[in-house]
Amino acid sequence: MNPELHTRVLDRATAPYFDTGRFNRYWSRGKLGRDPIFAALLTRGMFHDAARILDLGCGRGLLAAWLYAAEQIADEGTWPADLPAPPRHVHFRGIELMGAEADCGNHALTIFNRDARLAQGDVRDVALGNPDVIAMLDVLHYIDIPAQDALLDRIRAALPPGGLFLTRVGDAAGGLPFRFSQLVDHCMAFAQGHGVARMWCRPLQAWVDALSARGFQVSTLPMSEGTPFANVMIEARLP
Repeated sequence: MNPELHTRVLDRATAPYFDTGRFNRYWSRGKLGRDPIFAALLTRGMFHDAARILDLGCGRGLLAAWLYAAEQIADEGTWPADLPAPPRHVHFRGIELMGAEADCGNHALTIFNRDARLAQGDVRDVALGNPDVIAMLDVLHYIDIPAQDALLDRIRAALPPGGLFLTRVGDAAGGLPFRFSQLVDHCMAFAQGHGVARMWCRPLQAWVDALSARGFQVSTLPMSEGTPFANVMIEARLP
């Protein structure tokens, strides 16, 4: 994604957060502007039209805002022909432990006039419904190993044939970059009111093995460009 297009999507996606408070304004701008995964989701054409997306640990709904902003730009006829078209009319449901963040996202997302709703809940026991896509970005390591495994089982059961589980994890075998990413995660969690969060991390191969054992076809992509972290995006699809 070229810088000009990235800025246009960023401006469109973050504008609705400007009247939700200073922290939300700067958080949305910083997260969407600096995190490489959002551009990657569009340039790789990860989601199909009318997809039912469930975002576990959705925060303020930034993923939804990013997708809807890209859709608006494409509808205006100015999306580059050499990039996959953004998904149209996705149905977005988000679950977030912090109710204030979900409320912020619900307020902001109304501007897009799309089917998006965020709710307060715990990803460990919330009903998953029947999504086409389950996204869980930078969240799995905040629940303990048995809870991770139980959730992966439920994700597998909820997705249809061809369904996608999309996650990003820190590679616990990643040495110093992994340690640095843990430190930043602790700081970010504290800044958002989560307190001092404990983490349960695994080496990348252990994540791949856990998903493969559940019948997923797994591919991985380093997702730390422009950062000093050891983050990896995992794309796990059911046949």
